[in-house]
Amino acid sequence: MIHRPRGSTRLTRAGRFGVAELRLGMAAPRPAAGLTSEWRLVDGLRTHTRRSADPATGAPPVVLVHGLAVSHRYLTPLAVALAATHPVYVPDLPGFGLTQRPRGAYDVQRHAEHLAAWLTAYRLPPVCLLGHSFGAEVAAALAANHPDAVRALVLAGPTSDPTARSRTALFGRWLVDCLREAPLQAPILVRDVWNARPWRVFATLSHSVRNAIEADLVRITAPTFVVTGERDPVAPAPWRDEAARLVPDADLVVVPGAAHNVVTTAPTQVADACRRLLAPHPALLDR
Repeated sequence: MIHRPRGSTRLTRAGRFGVAELRLGMAAPRPAAGLTSEWRLVDGLRTHTRRSADPATGAPPVVLVHGLAVSHRYLTPLAVALAATHPVYVPDLPGFGLTQRPRGAYDVQRHAEHLAAWLTAYRLPPVCLLGHSFGAEVAAALAANHPDAVRALVLAGPTSDPTARSRTALFGRWLVDCLREAPLQAPILVRDVWNARPWRVFATLSHSVRNAIEADLVRITAPTFVVTGERDPVAPAPWRDEAARLVPDADLVVVPGAAHNVVTTAPTQVADACRRLLAPHPALLDR
């Protein structure tokens, strides 16, 4: 059954991504801004996680899941924004960032199962799970298949729009997005593609466009926000509205001025949305 969201939220305009944010994103495995790196063996792979210290608030943990071709690095501004109130974990998916590279490229479901095994390895209580772009596909699959592990869900700029479900169409939308993003994000992307290897990026793109995220969205039971940038060409307005309708308990959050990498260029706004979703009685921001 298609459920229409209770409403939508428009937040304050997106921020910036400058030299300080670039240095922070490239810092791992060195400690920086309260974030440290650690590795644990998960399903036979040495898996890297960038994490914060646990604040003494007893707040539920937040797990950030990166998108295609990238890693924990571009999620670092959001991790720092959340760390004041919540323990934050940013694992690198198999083959990406500083996590060990498996022989092949995992599809969405296999990434989701690896992430479920990662949650078990860390013995975390039900988490707030935020997935961005391809990471939103992984997060949706995990929330649908392991509902007891997910307390709340944020799908940020989810891929892939059924009207552009081909490698050519999706890549074309990413090229458009590059013209709308902060230029200093480019060094992080280059570093992440080098770590993953271009063939893995291409293979994972193929897995993404073959994945019908709709089948997972309708099975999600956790309270959910769909978060996008107002100027996001990868998850444009018709698709973000449809994604929010498909999840039985979802609302839509739109950040004015932001493009696809809303989690990087608008970390404060996205962090505030996460906190509101985790509040005892989540409600929409004043419109």
